[in-house]
Amino acid sequence: MKFKFSILILLFFTITLSGCATGPTFKEYSSNITPVKSDSGRIYVYRLTALGAAVQPKVRLNGEIVGKAVPKGFFYVDRPAGSYEVSASTEAKRSLTLNLEPGDERYVRLEVKMGLFVGHVKPILVDKSVGEEEIATTKYAAP
Repeated sequence: MKFKFSILILLFFTITLSGCATGPTFKEYSSNITPVKSDSGRIYVYRLTALGAAVQPKVRLNGEIVGKAVPKGFFYVDRPAGSYEVSASTEAKRSLTLNLEPGDERYVRLEVKMGLFVGHVKPILVDKSVGEEEIATTKYAAP
């Protein structure tokens, strides 16, 4: 019985960790990030936890796929100033709308919430100071 339990625990951690981002950390990768153009802004999208690791829906910006909700991962997109809807959907679509000004850096944290059949990924706009601190522990998940 103890052996079966150990195998289950090992299997759980293997599945959980295999779904996490594997690229360089934000700190390692940040030197490769070029400055944002003067007429554009940047949106960083990141997910802090491996909770619900199997749930990795596509992340859309105004309906265009820009990346995936990879556990412990981040990616970014540069766009012209304007209004944008960031969304992710599993059995339900969750979204937020943000305004992007020239030179802005906006941070969107993806949180996994329990759903009826599968977890929901909810985008949350956070302050730049919070985003800069939280994203530091994530790894680059190229779109």
